[in-house]
Amino acid sequence: MESHLLLCVLLLIPAFASSDFLVTHVRNIKKRNSDNDLVVNGIEIYRMKIDSKVTSRFAHNVITSRAVNRGNIHKEVFFDVELPKTAFITNFSMTIDGITYPGNIKEKEAAKQQYEKAVSRGQTAGLVKASGRKTEKFTVSVNIAAGSKVTFELTYEELLKRHFGKYEMFIKVKPKQLVKDFEIEVNIFEPQGISELEAEGTFITNDLQNVIKKSFSHKKGHISFKPTLDQQRTCENCSQSLLDGDFIVKYDVKRTTPDNLQIVNGYFVHFFAPTNLPKLPKNVIFIIDISGSMSGREIEQTREALLKILDDIKEDDHFNFILFGSDVHIWKETLIKATPENLDEARKFVRSIDTEGMTNLYGGIMKGIDMLNAAHEGNLVPKRSASIIIMLTDGQPNVGISNTQDIQTHVKKAIEGKYTLYNLGFGYGVDYNFLEKMALENKGLARRIYPDSDSALQLQGFYDEVSNPMLLDVELNYPENEIEDVTKNSFKHFYDGSEIVVAGRFRDINQNSLTVDVKGEGANDVLSFTTQQDKEQTAEVFQEQEYIFGDFIERLWAYLTIEQLLEKRIAATGEEKENFTAKALDLSLKYKFVTPLTSMVVTKPEGNENQAAIADKPTEAQARGAPIVAQASPAHYVHASSPTWYTSVDGDPHFIISVPQKEDAICFNINENPGAVLSLINDPVTGITVNGELIGDKKVDNDAKIQNTYFGKLGIANKHLDIKVTVTPEKITIQNETGKTTFTWLDSVTLKQEGLTLIINKKKSLMLSMSSSASFVIVLHQVWKKHPLHKDFLGLYTLESHKLSAQTQGLLGQFFHPIDFTILEIHSGSDPKKPDATMIFKNKELIVTRGWQKDYRRDPEHGIDIPCWFVHNNGAGLIDGVHTDYIVSSLF
Repeated sequence: MESHLLLCVLLLIPAFASSDFLVTHVRNIKKRNSDNDLVVNGIEIYRMKIDSKVTSRFAHNVITSRAVNRGNIHKEVFFDVELPKTAFITNFSMTIDGITYPGNIKEKEAAKQQYEKAVSRGQTAGLVKASGRKTEKFTVSVNIAAGSKVTFELTYEELLKRHFGKYEMFIKVKPKQLVKDFEIEVNIFEPQGISELEAEGTFITNDLQNVIKKSFSHKKGHISFKPTLDQQRTCENCSQSLLDGDFIVKYDVKRTTPDNLQIVNGYFVHFFAPTNLPKLPKNVIFIIDISGSMSGREIEQTREALLKILDDIKEDDHFNFILFGSDVHIWKETLIKATPENLDEARKFVRSIDTEGMTNLYGGIMKGIDMLNAAHEGNLVPKRSASIIIMLTDGQPNVGISNTQDIQTHVKKAIEGKYTLYNLGFGYGVDYNFLEKMALENKGLARRIYPDSDSALQLQGFYDEVSNPMLLDVELNYPENEIEDVTKNSFKHFYDGSEIVVAGRFRDINQNSLTVDVKGEGANDVLSFTTQQDKEQTAEVFQEQEYIFGDFIERLWAYLTIEQLLEKRIAATGEEKENFTAKALDLSLKYKFVTPLTSMVVTKPEGNENQAAIADKPTEAQARGAPIVAQASPAHYVHASSPTWYTSVDGDPHFIISVPQKEDAICFNINENPGAVLSLINDPVTGITVNGELIGDKKVDNDAKIQNTYFGKLGIANKHLDIKVTVTPEKITIQNETGKTTFTWLDSVTLKQEGLTLIINKKKSLMLSMSSSASFVIVLHQVWKKHPLHKDFLGLYTLESHKLSAQTQGLLGQFFHPIDFTILEIHSGSDPKKPDATMIFKNKELIVTRGWQKDYRRDPEHGIDIPCWFVHNNGAGLIDGVHTDYIVSSLF
């Protein structure tokens, strides 16, 4: 009996659990069984429980899912959950017919070796994990026999952060089908006492509101959500589940003192969050990228956010704007006070912001530092005030000093620890590693702004978090001869509604008490006090053992220490970075956390074969929004951290060639008549070819010099396997020696047969893999049927192109292996927003223009702008030969 595990991450294509079809062989297509509301594709999920225990802000969460195969043949059962990005997975297991297969957490390289050893004796296909805004996806599946049961159990832990005066816990709810016994249970224990508790869900209707049960008394809080089958239905007779969204728990604790100290079993945790302090005046410089890579939509959202932020700036604050494109523009010569008159003038300025030129990031940020220095030296701002720099950019520096290492060095030296730098990276084209490292070196942080319709709200939300500083230079001092391995205990700013958490361990596990001195500079005077606690006092508070899980303070300390070591290693180099890495790895293994340094492997023996699944944790810097495909085989393994560079052709048709070592891209167009068939990929070694046939608009514009053309048909073939796949905007046809099979874009299909994996994401996209070669994503672009001009068309994106041979040719194929180029003499072009330059490529000089092309993988309607160097005249000088050399006679 065939049996395998599947781990998978797709940002573009949803997890397979949402498919309407599971196709093991082309001739055996099983549609969803609609006779039983609880059975989908032969599988019933009869129990799902999310059990959360929160003790002193540290959450221990267990997700259990139980399913049974109601069919008469083996079936694939999916476990598909989304976790908070701040969480660490600590355990995963599968129990099949009473036998439990646990997960083992190991160092990445050791996990890789175990994984490859297992799959070398069996068949495993995989993807790893996906990053969303606040969540990461964990997906696993296993084949089980008819009548068999499987139980999945996943455990993860996280320290809940306090924002705007409340702790928030997000639970992603998406069972994807009706579940007979569905339950969320949250138990909270807070030694300080709970002051408020609420629960809400983005999917909660009026009828479901009463299903949420919540209560709290003194130190305990309880929330449960257990809808009946009928309450889960989208309508009275519907078989679809309305449980799809976020279940959010919010609470806060009583604060009779500014801080709270807890001691348990040789470890301590210290929570600091004073209330009722006067707010510090703040000095804010907004440094805004207005280079040509910022799309019109991004600039519009930036203006919208800044206008809302201006409404919230207090009159005691000082502020200014600096814009950088090819040049640096300042609004005012120095920081000015936020009077009503100045704010009105600022609003007029913000409304006038528009894009121009390139990206002089270095000039912009250094101007901001100089302006803050001058304001403090000239006593233009209050002595007791918080000075912060907020920089927003969507691109990479390419004017002035463009070497990111040099910029980091100069900025750190100029700031000298006096100011806090926050870097906001707009979209996925930004060099997030650079922004994050520079921010961390200057006591700030980086935040990705996702290119969606609510980008303005994301910008405003970040500002709200840092808009109310209460204290400067906060220090929590512990006796060095008594404690060790203390987490970060000095902070540049304390913001209203947040909380500082410090943890450590005693040198002598039998020590009974701890004294802490706390200092911070407030708006009017210095805050200074001493806190003392002994372990007997803590033990008395923690008598209700049923609400406490294990050595929670020790695990909280480990969690916080690992998190901060991983953060420190971002800005470190050399031996220091190696030391941070070694310490974080050691703690990750000791406390069994899946971190960016470890992986978890699950192996399931099946006869003489082993099937394996591996789970990694990606970092925010890796979240580029592209599909991360990891097709696992004995010969190849892909880490979650693999860069998601790709080549693509889409639109009219626009070609984008990623150059990873430059962290940049080259692009060009091909202008040819409708009906022409272009060779895109041709690999004589693997036998894979991809050709595309052009179509034109419905009507010819006689005044246009160049007619719009698009790909209306793609042909993907593997001559060694005798497989041909034809894709049009209407259907997908697969032809092999056994015959022909056709699907439409209205189908949701997962098809697996020898040498071919095909996944149709209904009316959106298609992913196709052949043998162990490259994978392709085809995006469907649909227009209004009665559109007077345009037709439906296709876009092609290649993944894992390094798997094709060095002999690969074609308009895309020739760029599948490393290329290099140098950019010189950047200067103004005919379009002021798009400078020209000289590109040195293969010892040839080409005139290129800085611009951008659309990536439609995530948003087929609007696309995302990708900055690139545009090569004119059908890629002349870039492609081998001339473009007409790539016209072929037919699709195959």
